[in-house]
Amino acid sequence: MCGRTSCHLPVETVRRACSYIDSFGQEQLPDWKDEDKYFPSYNKSPQSNSPVLLSRLHFEKDADPCDRVIAAMRWGLIPSWVREADASKIQFNTSNCRSETMLERRSYKVPLEKGRRCVVLADGFFEWQQFRGEKQPYFIYFPQIKKEQSFFSRSVDEEVWDDWRLLTMAGIFDCWVPPHGGEPIYSYTVITVDSCKALSDIHHRMPAILDGEEAIAKWLDFGEVPIYEALKVIHPVENITFHPVSTIVNNSLNNTPQCLEPVEIEEMPYIIPSRQKITPKSPSKEDRDPPKRSRHSAQKCSSAKRGSAELMERWLKKHELCSNKRPKL
Repeated sequence: MCGRTSCHLPVETVRRACSYIDSFGQEQLPDWKDEDKYFPSYNKSPQSNSPVLLSRLHFEKDADPCDRVIAAMRWGLIPSWVREADASKIQFNTSNCRSETMLERRSYKVPLEKGRRCVVLADGFFEWQQFRGEKQPYFIYFPQIKKEQSFFSRSVDEEVWDDWRLLTMAGIFDCWVPPHGGEPIYSYTVITVDSCKALSDIHHRMPAILDGEEAIAKWLDFGEVPIYEALKVIHPVENITFHPVSTIVNNSLNNTPQCLEPVEIEEMPYIIPSRQKITPKSPSKEDRDPPKRSRHSAQKCSSAKRGSAELMERWLKKHELCSNKRPKL
């Protein structure tokens, strides 16, 4: 399941994070479509707009199949065949679709037959572990390593994180045109699969994560890769890491860096994230350790006013995570 994500990076940083190699072997950046509809947020919920990566062929018939664009799309797929005058009044939930049944449900089968496959971009996603009536949120994301500087890397004066590897989730999109006229609405759903071993005790479902350029290219290339072949990349992925976060993320109106900041929790058994090899970007100053909070006291702490780069570097410096050993219940 995926019901909340974070994507707080600005337009150009998201664009640089999606660099790819074109059919001529050159590094390229995808163009943005309707970038003014994208609003960065640490706490995105369904019906908000998120960046989605897709083939340029969906917008230009003569485009190179390898070329990509980023579009801001509404989270929660609106099927093209819906005749409801107001999209907000659609009565069924389409923020996620199960991989096992997506070829059986008309809402997803029709766009898949049209090749409308996309990659949903995020810093990571949130999931809640339930225990004795309580819920503890976790932030789940790709393990991070320091990247070699690319031709497109930021300038030293730009105070945003530019080494973060965005989470790439398989999705399906569609284009709905209001029956009485108006601007078309592009929307998407996140495909889900059974959870990988590392996440299974937090939740039994997870997004279908595309781990690496080969999987992304196969999913996006609807012209050359038929659906039965593309579906081979839809499966649980173990290359994932996570940490507990404050329960302030429970309210989707809370949009601060504290939504992502690691916290320590007490009295509630939880999975200790598996050890991941993380090579941090060296900070310019010595950072203090993040504050320790219980699950209850975390709600009372004020939001830390720190920039994206400092927050991300703090994670990578502090959280060389422990071995995957769960406390006894």
